[in-house]
Amino acid sequence: MTPANTTPEDGSDRDAQSASGGLFSRRGRLRWAARRLFIAGMLVLAVLFGGFLWFANAVSSLKAPDGVKADAIVVLTGGYLRIEQALGLLRDGAGKRLLISGAHPSTTPTQIRKVTAASPDLFKCCVDIGYDAIDTIGNANEISRWIRDHGYRSVLVVTNNYHMPRSLHELRRADPQTEFIPYPVINSDLTRKAWFADPDVLRTMLSEYGKVVLATMRDWFGIYRGSGLRTEEAPQAAAKSAP
Repeated sequence: MTPANTTPEDGSDRDAQSASGGLFSRRGRLRWAARRLFIAGMLVLAVLFGGFLWFANAVSSLKAPDGVKADAIVVLTGGYLRIEQALGLLRDGAGKRLLISGAHPSTTPTQIRKVTAASPDLFKCCVDIGYDAIDTIGNANEISRWIRDHGYRSVLVVTNNYHMPRSLHELRRADPQTEFIPYPVINSDLTRKAWFADPDVLRTMLSEYGKVVLATMRDWFGIYRGSGLRTEEAPQAAAKSAP
């Protein structure tokens, strides 16, 4: 028995309305938005993955230039191997003076000199140590201030190969007038090993790529990046001459 005021056509009409205009129907607004979000998410992932491949290729293909010369040399702290290579460049006349940027306040020039087995005379005449930077942004600000104080126009940048893209990005943003020449420190030849199968190397590369992406987005959107310095104005501590 068919209920009063209800016809078979009524049920089919409701089904048709649900299929054509309901909130959760095939043509509903939520499903339409979900499809768009899914497509947008896939595009973002594709761009990020492609960017990582570009970053990995750029880092793995970096090589230290031969016979390079500049007005000065800067090294971003993070390991004594970097400092050793920078001191070697200074000793070979690749630059007139060296800044070791971002040293810990408790580290003395004597400690650095002994660990790197550098000449005391070389330290005394031509090495400055910056204690004010606490990150890569701080390195860039500390280095640009040192460059201004000495009037240099071309500078060799010594840091690890995976750290080079972000270092150059921050340096060129802080000081677009100076020519920064990359001199990568290569702990292992990434072109001759399956680095993506090494968890430690892969983690380092992904972490550094993420920082490059964040730095780029920060600049695109004009987000304040901070000074990266222990003190806003500390010219005395920023670049002490090594005794």
